[in-house]
Amino acid sequence: MSGASEAAALERELLDEYRFGRQQLVEICGHASAVAVTKAFPLPSLSRKQRTVLVVCGPEQNGAVGLACARHLRVFEYQPSIFCPAHSADALHRDLTTQCEKMDIPFLSFLPAEVRLIDDAYGLVVDAVLGPGVRLAEAGGPCARALATLKRLSIPLFPRWDAETGGDTKDAVQPDVLVSLAAPKSCASHFSGRHHFVAGRFVPDDVRRKFGLHLPKYTGTDCVASL
Repeated sequence: MSGASEAAALERELLDEYRFGRQQLVEICGHASAVAVTKAFPLPSLSRKQRTVLVVCGPEQNGAVGLACARHLRVFEYQPSIFCPAHSADALHRDLTTQCEKMDIPFLSFLPAEVRLIDDAYGLVVDAVLGPGVRLAEAGGPCARALATLKRLSIPLFPRWDAETGGDTKDAVQPDVLVSLAAPKSCASHFSGRHHFVAGRFVPDDVRRKFGLHLPKYTGTDCVASL
């Protein structure tokens, strides 16, 4: 398992040495996150209401992953809606936002403070608010308010935990499903939800060896594996 510093070093290796593009990594992670949703909540097993997904996207790279995830969920015939508590001027965010808008994915203008309204309207929530290494106490403003609301929901939650502490704090969001991008993070030791997926099949073999990653076996052409 890796922490925030190891995760940052792994990403830098992919960007600098392997010449992955930032948009490419966001797309890979967004697609894998959407696939994890399909594994945990297969479409044939869901009622019409349960197919609705609220994706909450922050202004950093993790929010971009959330936007890509929402687009893929639409392709997979789920019914995503998006809420951005703080908008980003980043060009990648703008491009992904345009793609979602062109696919008629609705954007909420506000997040209801009454959690019952969210619980009644959606089948699950994808939390893509904070980026790696950003703790809730440092988020502040609208992102912190959105996370405070998510913490009180009753419907299933896909989160982005802090890579080091995960949910081991009194103000942390407690998830039903955890998705580790690239490799399992240290926070996974605190996870007690129903499903933990790792999406690291795209990581080259010599990068796995360099960082001492012990990734699971992937079935067929799957891009995620259950731990």
